[in-house]
Amino acid sequence: MRLSIATSTALICLFLSPANALASQNPLALPGTLKVSVSSDTGPVSAASVKVGPQTVLTGAEGIAVLVLPPGEVMVSIEATGFLTQTASAVMTSRVETRLDVRLAAQPAVTEEVIVSATRSEKRLVDEPLRVEVLDRDEIEEKLLMTPGDIAMMLNETAGLRVQVTSPALGAASLRIQGLRGRYTQLLSDGLPLYGGQSGSIGLLQIPPMDLGRVEIIKGVASSLFGASALGGVINLISRQPGETSDREVLVNQTTLGGTDAMLWMSGPIRPHWRYTVLAGVDHQNARDVDADGWADVSGFSRLNVRPRVFWNNGDGRSVFFTAGVMSENRAGGTLDGRRLPDGSSFIESIDSRRIDTGVVARLLVGSRVLGLRGSATLQTHAHLFGDAKEDDRHATAFGEVSLTGASGPHTWVIGGAVQSDGYRAHDVPRFNYTDWVPSVFAQDDYTLSPHVAFSVSARLDQHSRLGTFVSPRASALVRGGPWTLRMSAGSGYFAPTPLTDETEAAGLTRLTSVRLDRAETAQTYSADLSRSFGSMELNATVFGSRVSDPLAPRPVVGTSNRYELVPLAGATRTVGVEGLAKVSAGPFAMVATYTYVHATEPDAVTGTRLDVALTPHHAMGLVTMWEREGVGRAGVEFYYTGRQRLDNNPYRAESAAYPYIGFMAEKRIGGRLRLFINAENLTDRRQTRFDSLVRPSRNYDGRWTVDAWAPLDGRTANAGFRWTF
Repeated sequence: MRLSIATSTALICLFLSPANALASQNPLALPGTLKVSVSSDTGPVSAASVKVGPQTVLTGAEGIAVLVLPPGEVMVSIEATGFLTQTASAVMTSRVETRLDVRLAAQPAVTEEVIVSATRSEKRLVDEPLRVEVLDRDEIEEKLLMTPGDIAMMLNETAGLRVQVTSPALGAASLRIQGLRGRYTQLLSDGLPLYGGQSGSIGLLQIPPMDLGRVEIIKGVASSLFGASALGGVINLISRQPGETSDREVLVNQTTLGGTDAMLWMSGPIRPHWRYTVLAGVDHQNARDVDADGWADVSGFSRLNVRPRVFWNNGDGRSVFFTAGVMSENRAGGTLDGRRLPDGSSFIESIDSRRIDTGVVARLLVGSRVLGLRGSATLQTHAHLFGDAKEDDRHATAFGEVSLTGASGPHTWVIGGAVQSDGYRAHDVPRFNYTDWVPSVFAQDDYTLSPHVAFSVSARLDQHSRLGTFVSPRASALVRGGPWTLRMSAGSGYFAPTPLTDETEAAGLTRLTSVRLDRAETAQTYSADLSRSFGSMELNATVFGSRVSDPLAPRPVVGTSNRYELVPLAGATRTVGVEGLAKVSAGPFAMVATYTYVHATEPDAVTGTRLDVALTPHHAMGLVTMWEREGVGRAGVEFYYTGRQRLDNNPYRAESAAYPYIGFMAEKRIGGRLRLFINAENLTDRRQTRFDSLVRPSRNYDGRWTVDAWAPLDGRTANAGFRWTF
């Protein structure tokens, strides 16, 4: 039988049509058009996902999506951020336009639907193939009562994260994710590098948690999403959103160590579709010599933070967010009251920090696709004093990104480009100045095979001005079966080395003779995560591993005193470990238990012998029990255990002692506006100086007078205060 060219062409087009995949009866029946109009109480809903079988179309600015479907009855599923998922049926007729009007109901405030932004595709947390851990507002508020001035404790008490003190003189700290060094952790604010392209170790102590809505955590290489600074993972701090009415809150806190915090939070509408938030805070801490040896175990500081934000959202899927911040801090530590070190000298270390930043995040619509725009600029200056060595520097970061997100059948894709510049100027040691430019392109595809199986693949191409071209891929998979959920992920990436490491920020650059900056540090990470829910109980287990090649490490310069260099290690840093998490709730009671095992090894910088990575405990456990009743208050007890750690260049011991850490907190509501709180930390008064002196008998090879901090230095502490809403 012979067919005409026109007839053959028509049959081929019909066969290739996506609608043909849904035909259940006559495959040659001509399709019809389904026009779905999606609205809510506030008007049309744009960027809603309308699904029929394998087809997915996003609604445009008018809240309309059009699908071409074969004759017969079809089931339509409509999903949109902030609304309950709706299903409806429609009967399609050949060559006829069928209209379907769907009205979405707003998501109830009590549900646990969290939309994750750190993965770009803005999916529900439960649907993400890549594991993203989220600290919600309730968890943030608990830690807010303990340390209102910074986020260090909040992150340190999260499984797999460890806040490691890098400078006992100043209390500076870095965040290690699953055993990887702190310089590999990217700290973001609403997806913007407002704290610099490579977050400094003092940064964790300068971010108040009062204006945070949630925290998103990605563990392992995330270079495919965020570039070179995310080799170990990403901490994305999401802003607290303003409500429809004005809200004002004051927090005042006082500690037994002479610390004072005062915070003001304000939010509300400006005009239709426009809202604002403002956070202003002052923090002060007196320097304290807890063990009376003449050295400040707790550094003194005074800090001011101001951050206004402006939000525009007209309810049709378009939004713009502006942020700006100013931070000023003076911090000092070292010898106190004219006391002397073993060589008869005194030693003062101080740092005066100033930071100003601004950023914008926009979400616009291009037909049924979402156009994303991000941009930020940050300028930080430091005046640093290491005894008699003065080091002033300036660090500038600029960032811009454009992305386009769309849906095609079972695929949700993202393509985009970005450019980032990082410039460092060390005025007193200019040999370490650098300026890096990194233009990038990236792509991501999330493929939903079925309600039970999904995949995500992403890749990024960076052209680093100093190191060349790098491709960073990552792949993740999600498999669900009944109450079980399995996530698997693997990726690789790179890190652009700089002179700014944990060691140099503690010892300074004056005594650093040389550093190898012509070779990138590269890594491969993998993880498998299995979780299950049993009614009010949630269990989770994770296996992870990583391999970092060419990591920089310090070593003494032979034939000199108080001089060191940074060199790539002769072998890789290898890490394997497991995490366990159990959550149980019963009425007003909730309990969270965590366990982390990490085994990390690397070659010694001098001998080449493979050793455990210093300051990385093999075992860490936590148990938190909380009671809370709405309108009454809350109370909780926490217990943490930190296992032994290998110590490096410590004249007193080669391995630390294991120690427990016990705390208690309570908050009482009085009326609807006032809340009183009290908190006690380290009730057993475990501190490092009960075992050995913090001060060394002589200077280390890099010029430092203290050993590394492996346990608390401040001992038993308590704080109390109030929160007043008006």
